[in-house]
Amino acid sequence: MKAVAYQVPGTIDREDALVDIELETPKPGARDLLVEVKAVSVNPVDTKIRRAVAPSEGDWKVLGWDASGIVKAVGEGVTMFKPGDEIWYAGSLVRQGTNSELHLVDERIVSLKPASLSWAEAAALPLTSITAWEMLFDRLNVMRPVPGVPNLALIIGGAGGVGSIAIQLLRALTDVTVIATASRPETQAWVKELGAHHVIDHSRPLAAEVEALGVGAPGFVFSTTETGSHLDQVVQLIAPQGRFGLIDDPEMLNIKDFKRKSVSIHWEWMFTRPVFGTQDIAEQNRLLGEVARLVDEGKIRTTLVETMGTINAANLKKAHTLIESGKSRGKVVLEGF
Repeated sequence: MKAVAYQVPGTIDREDALVDIELETPKPGARDLLVEVKAVSVNPVDTKIRRAVAPSEGDWKVLGWDASGIVKAVGEGVTMFKPGDEIWYAGSLVRQGTNSELHLVDERIVSLKPASLSWAEAAALPLTSITAWEMLFDRLNVMRPVPGVPNLALIIGGAGGVGSIAIQLLRALTDVTVIATASRPETQAWVKELGAHHVIDHSRPLAAEVEALGVGAPGFVFSTTETGSHLDQVVQLIAPQGRFGLIDDPEMLNIKDFKRKSVSIHWEWMFTRPVFGTQDIAEQNRLLGEVARLVDEGKIRTTLVETMGTINAANLKKAHTLIESGKSRGKVVLEGF
């Protein structure tokens, strides 16, 4: 089968950063689905792993964790899906990725894809939807308001893949007022289009930007990017007893200054359930099913912004370069081989 992979980690500008190769077709284990991959999206995690993680000597590392596709075969213990089902999912960090014609995935982190979306439109959503859902509803618990403060949520990096779906989930499932950050005219227009009530510029001091809105201090702050550079501003602007969540990897995270406000800190990594095989791993099946329902009911839209052609090394290099520029909006997808 065709795949795109690498053997030596490093920068994307190298000839061998990503290579078109042929691999043997994998065989499904007990709870595995063998999936014919139709489309994939590229996420920041792809670029981070490509830069830093080497496969075992002589092996290839296949990236990609978002996919939409068709079930071709199932393992002996599979009960939730059958060959021919059209599905979507975000995979597991400890298995080979989705940048291959055929891919293995545990059925418990998969759901049927939204019937109303194309393969490319569907591939844009799983990883970011899981990340946003788990942060908003499992970690920050936005359904339980912070006592005595306006029901506000600030999303830092609102135009990125995670921010784009977080805005929509909040609007579709809660009565929380959404403040999103964006710094360019096109990204500001994007987050407004997705439903943000207020848009502020994260290139300016955030505490002053929030204060100028005149809506009060947010009880929830969700930082999707550049947390290290915004942390002191978050300390100032968040409400007492607020909840702060992040998903990126700042070199240092000194949370001592949150103590005075009794702010709780929450880190979200959507691979935790599949990597550790947690007892509630099938929650990802359930929540993806809920997102699919919201999409098919017209309450949420795909965050696909650009399709960069077929799944091959040259096009994936272009996608990685765009992601690493920090100027992407929504999601970038590749479709077919």
